Amino acid sequence: MWGYLRSFDSDLLSQLEGMRQDMDALFGGRPAPSGIRSVASGTYPAINVGASPSRVDVYVFAAGVDPKSLEISIQQNLLTIAGERKDALPDDIQLYRRERFSGGFRRVITLPEDVDPDKVQADYRDGVLHLTVERREEVKPRRIEVK
Repeated sequence: MWGYLRSFDSDLLSQLEGMRQDMDALFGGRPAPSGIRSVASGTYPAINVGASPSRVDVYVFAAGVDPKSLEISIQQNLLTIAGERKDALPDDIQLYRRERFSGGFRRVITLPEDVDPDKVQADYRDGVLHLTVERREEVKPRRIEVK
């Protein structure tokens, strides 16, 4: 059905894609998210946030990032994660397609107001940064015994 598309020169299509990217960069446009809870294409790193009554867990999928280079801070209920993924490609290579992000990044996540900024743990394993932020003791649910 789409056999006529094979007649296009693949170099022409890559040039058109390059022009589209140049126009996006020129006008500051970003592709729209594909779903109601999605982030824009190119947003790096991907993040999952989950919560329980005692803590908030943040998973940052940052493969290829040196964990020692990560800058993590929390102020009030704003968690900031910044870093850089260096490009491991030789300088003399011509890329025909580039899907892996390299360069600096900064993500800011709003956490619930009841988190304790003094009780944060960070662990980096297999390209995933796992942050655990405890909730304040005075706001944790507690069981009340009836006598």
